Amino acid sequence: MKRVLYLVLLFSLALAPAFSQNMFRGNPAHSGIYETEGPQQFHGVKWAFKTEGWVISSPALAGGLVYFGSDDKNLYAVDASSGELKWKFATGGPIRSSPAVVAGLVYFGSYDGVFYALDAASGKLKWKFDTPGEQQFAARGLHAYFPRAQVIPDFWDFFLSSPVVDSGSVYFGSGDGNVYALAAASGELKWKFPTQGVVHSSPALAGGVIYVGSWDSYLYALDAATGKEKWRFKTGEDKVNFNQVGIQSSPAVVDGVVYFGCRDAHLYAVDAATGQQKWAFDNHGDWIISSPAVYDGSVFAGTSIPSAFGALEINTGRPRFVLDARFLVFSSPAIATGTAYFGSFNGKLYAVNTKTGQFIWEFQTQAGRKDPLGVVGADGRPDFKTAFRSQFYEDMYRAGERLFSLGSIVSSPVVDHDVVYFGSTDGNLYALE
Repeated sequence: MKRVLYLVLLFSLALAPAFSQNMFRGNPAHSGIYETEGPQQFHGVKWAFKTEGWVISSPALAGGLVYFGSDDKNLYAVDASSGELKWKFATGGPIRSSPAVVAGLVYFGSYDGVFYALDAASGKLKWKFDTPGEQQFAARGLHAYFPRAQVIPDFWDFFLSSPVVDSGSVYFGSGDGNVYALAAASGELKWKFPTQGVVHSSPALAGGVIYVGSWDSYLYALDAATGKEKWRFKTGEDKVNFNQVGIQSSPAVVDGVVYFGCRDAHLYAVDAATGQQKWAFDNHGDWIISSPAVYDGSVFAGTSIPSAFGALEINTGRPRFVLDARFLVFSSPAIATGTAYFGSFNGKLYAVNTKTGQFIWEFQTQAGRKDPLGVVGADGRPDFKTAFRSQFYEDMYRAGERLFSLGSIVSSPVVDHDVVYFGSTDGNLYALE
């Protein structure tokens, strides 16, 4: 009997997700959970490391180092305790994917269209893989901007797909519309799967299956070994509101269910084996870009406009609580010991009690306190008239830059030993304790 119980325990451990800080969202299944203590009170900034560009990439921790990318085209390795630079590696484009660190190698993609593998200790190039090139999602008359007949690239598609690594393979999506599987040791192509849209969602891996969304409005389930499609799930399309379609959120897979947000203003729960919808939460026209975290019977995610952070019941999709976040939330929550940490466009990092649904503490970047371009209204919400000054498509980019002047936190936090790490558009990677 003892032997049977022992084998059952081993089997259960084998099926359980491995929690770590070495890749986007904490583990291959992207549950967003970190089995460590997080700061229950804000004590101060442990350190801040300054780069020369926006830090949209989310950090990864391994071997006492923090790895992250910057729009200054460099990947950085920084000492997790002191914030001291260990090394940096230059690419040909902004780095907006979040690195994965496995078996002594760091994997990440750049806007130069190249996927890299570096030695984690030295930053030396091990191999690189050239894709046909990166691009943002684009559509005619996007968001009702003029000229309506012009194909307009979408400023809000600013994340790149972050890699997931397991069993000798590394998987990632690309702006060329493909999902790739490469040999982790050599970079040799194992397979690629074509979608009909940009793939900037980050693939999740569970039970030998890759789950990933595309701007073509489908969530795909692919056999991790062969790339063969197992099923696809169609999300909604909104022709009235000018191309509010596609999956920018990255899926989380927990207990046989795939959870993900969508530009069609829904958060979905889909059966991982069959692709059948279990429920869909209607956010009434408001994008869900944030990737969900799944914890203690609830699904946690943020929304854009109006801005909120909330928890849904895992079985029904009914709201447990909804908090007013005041500014757009694209950052994905990290949960540690009953506290959810997430960032906002207003340059604030929030800590929320997952049981009570109450804010515990918040941190404000310096740029957000100054509001250099006056884009924060008297009520603490975005002054959209100041940020968005015209309906000409170029002003979408200017408006995004005005909002980013607040030191926006669109990077997703990582928690380790009472410290929260995250990037900001003020160019810093922060460590808070």
